[in-house]
Amino acid sequence: MADNKKLLQEIKDSGVVAIIRGATVDNIVPISKALRDGGVKTLEITVETPNVLSLIEKASTELDDVIVGAGTVLDPETARAAILSGAKFVFSPTVNPETIRMTKRYGVICISGALTPTEILTAYESGSDVIKVFPSNVFGPSYLKDVHGPLPHIPLMPTGGINISNLSEYIKAGAVAVGLGSALVDTKLDMNEETLVELTRKSKEFVSAVKEARS
Repeated sequence: MADNKKLLQEIKDSGVVAIIRGATVDNIVPISKALRDGGVKTLEITVETPNVLSLIEKASTELDDVIVGAGTVLDPETARAAILSGAKFVFSPTVNPETIRMTKRYGVICISGALTPTEILTAYESGSDVIKVFPSNVFGPSYLKDVHGPLPHIPLMPTGGINISNLSEYIKAGAVAVGLGSALVDTKLDMNEETLVELTRKSKEFVSAVKEARS
């Protein structure tokens, strides 16, 4: 079993989780390597992607220096399949106690999506290690700070609408990390050498922005 405490710390240290939608068996490793080379080592591969279990297995097998997990997990059956394929964490857009229970049963990191204080507390009490505040762009960075007032002990990771211009505001508001989708990885682009070099550059930019916001 992986050392979840260490993995969680690695996720928080980098401060950036790359959300990868629509990747293929052919480009998942080049995309993952480009992200890793830029300092982004936590990869969430969303489960609505065709052949997602093969993608998770391929990335987790070929890249032992990145943390590969599954995203958009809605039910415990999907969570179990992803975990058995090599996922080290499970992201959900909602609070599903059965999914949380399955994830903890197999000893991997659980990150549930929640928005209201009640949902956030429920997810945390149910066993989520970190709460994905989603969609974070609805209320913005100040909401994160307000939630942390009565719930300072709950680690929050905003996701949705975060980009290079507002990332630092979320970090300063108390986010332990941020989830980045198309602002970082756009799988609709042809993943040629030029695109991958640009992906590494953007990764470095986001990681640097997190460090600067924390300093």
